[in-house]
Amino acid sequence: MEGASIWMQVSVILHILGAVGCAAGAIWVAQRPVAKRSDRLPTIVALVLTGVWSGIVAAFGSFAEITSLAETWRNMAWLLVIYRLFANDGRDRSMVAVRPVVLALGFVECLQPVLVFLSREYAVTADLTAMFLQTSAMFRILLSIGALVLLHNLYVGASRSTRDVIRWSAAGIAGFWAFELNFYVVAYLGQQPSAEFAAMRGLMVAIMAVPLAAGASNGLAGRKLQASRTVAFQTLSLLVIGGYLIAMFGTAQLFSLWDGNIGRIAQVGFIVAAATVALLWLPSQRLRAHLRVTALKHLFQHRYDYREEWLRFTRTIGHAEEDVATLQQRVGKAMADITDSPAALLFLPGEDGRFEEGANWNWLHDAAGVETLPSELTAKLERENFVVELDRVRSANRADEMSEFVPVWLTGDERCWVVVPLLHFDRLVAVLVLARPPLARSLDWEDFDLLKIVARQLASYLAEHEGQQALMESAQFDDFNRRMAFVMHDIKNLASQLSLLARNAETHAENPEFRKDMLVTLRSSADKLNGMLARLGRYGSQSTVDLQPVDMVELGQRLSQRFSGEHPVSMTRLDPCTVLADQEGLEQALVHLVQNAIDTSTSEMPVYIDVSADGLNGRIDVVDTGDGMDAEFVRNRLFKPFVSSKTDGFGIGAFEAREMIRGMGGRVDVQSRPGLGTRFTIELPLAEAARFIAAQDNQEVA
Repeated sequence: MEGASIWMQVSVILHILGAVGCAAGAIWVAQRPVAKRSDRLPTIVALVLTGVWSGIVAAFGSFAEITSLAETWRNMAWLLVIYRLFANDGRDRSMVAVRPVVLALGFVECLQPVLVFLSREYAVTADLTAMFLQTSAMFRILLSIGALVLLHNLYVGASRSTRDVIRWSAAGIAGFWAFELNFYVVAYLGQQPSAEFAAMRGLMVAIMAVPLAAGASNGLAGRKLQASRTVAFQTLSLLVIGGYLIAMFGTAQLFSLWDGNIGRIAQVGFIVAAATVALLWLPSQRLRAHLRVTALKHLFQHRYDYREEWLRFTRTIGHAEEDVATLQQRVGKAMADITDSPAALLFLPGEDGRFEEGANWNWLHDAAGVETLPSELTAKLERENFVVELDRVRSANRADEMSEFVPVWLTGDERCWVVVPLLHFDRLVAVLVLARPPLARSLDWEDFDLLKIVARQLASYLAEHEGQQALMESAQFDDFNRRMAFVMHDIKNLASQLSLLARNAETHAENPEFRKDMLVTLRSSADKLNGMLARLGRYGSQSTVDLQPVDMVELGQRLSQRFSGEHPVSMTRLDPCTVLADQEGLEQALVHLVQNAIDTSTSEMPVYIDVSADGLNGRIDVVDTGDGMDAEFVRNRLFKPFVSSKTDGFGIGAFEAREMIRGMGGRVDVQSRPGLGTRFTIELPLAEAARFIAAQDNQEVA
């Protein structure tokens, strides 16, 4: 009797501990919604019901009727948790056998209240009572075995990434059901429950709450317990310290044998010292963060297999595939593979310094396209080399230092998950936006370290590629200049010969009509050749062109009429607009753009010309609905000579158009998407605005 009384007291204490542990675990999971997991809410409910059951055991004992009913609710909740764990990778729908097994186990557990009722009403003898207890234990054995079989199938059939997510939850539940199986096997064989086992159930649920809380909140996803060499060597130091404390405590106890006051003073001294250290160090958030990172580094296995990651990284960068042909696309894929992201978006600096889309991997755009990154964000990324976790920025209940820098369009797109800067010698060469993986999680120190290291490596590749492109372009221009020098020399000689022939014809031709026709033809040819020579001579020169007011509407209508017999060209807007430009050069640039639009469009698809003004600049858009171009071609090849999307093109038209517009003080912008079409936009200062600004400048100078 005395032994039974002691175990009853132990049971009360341990079940109170179990109730506290389950309540703390439920609160922990509720406050940390890191990942969108289907088993998170059922885990909270199961922990709450388990805590209630543990409290009922502490109040009424392990064998009361209300305890059995509470245990039924507890077991049903854990069955639901197991079923929802299958849903993390969709196997609750694909595996036909999962749902019937769960329903069958639930039905077996629902028989427990029936047994309680029958036992109360009809167990009038000790034999009948023992029979009902045996039956109840047998049903609970079947439930425990079924739950363990489900957990085995859950973990064995899961993918590698899913195992990392469910590992701790599955371990905690498996330990719980394994203990329950042993408890009821002992009860069945001994024909009555063991008081010792019954008391230890409270401790078991308290222990179970720890991996469940960690697993359901993704706090230790992908982690395995494995002591590092550092911990192995430091363990000896801890043992020495522990031995020292034991020795001091023993000394204090020894003193207490001689004189009670000396031992008491020693004990109080130890308590004061410990309390002082706790007050000084434990409230420090920096210390707690340091201890947490240290524990994760030395007590758990690394999430990544760095050898495999490096091999995959080098394969991705070194081998171009069909869907990742360019280096920029391979850069996005190499970074996305690390975090299992399904897509990546690469931003590169444009000619005006703004970071705009340079390439993407598997990123599907809408018709509106992608905006540029604000200069404030890129400047901060360059200064601090900060990996931005966009879920932190989106969170309304917490302030993040990057919130004021991240644009709305980036946080508004739920696909965007992480922003990674790529720095080379402290210079920002690119920015990567990674898409949200199927099983999103919060990044930790290991993710940040690996992303930054890979970003440095990728930045060096991009910088080297940029230098090689500049060298190749310089070599191409040298070759172009050499060839153009010969061409210009020949054209100059031909122009001189034609001019001489025209002068001789004026003097010696006998037939006036023939002489007249010959003069017209020769002078026209000479004018054309001289005009071509003048245009070729302008390339690369610092001479300024003569800018005159040009009516953009009239110019657009003239272009529409010029190409009307070849392809439908329509004017969509005719806002009054007079710009300051070189009319011949502007018309030549527009001819290039309209001809390119016609070449990329089918015969039934018209080309649209749109003329507008905004008060300072005039704008003319050339729009087609043809094949379009991807971001990589627009950025790296569209305005490069000798590169053309047409099989018979020389690749000089778009480059010539842009250079002529730049010489007039304007700019050319391009918006294009494969399959949607292309919009070329030419902006030039309005004539009135240019005169007003020039007058203001003259007044300031005077």
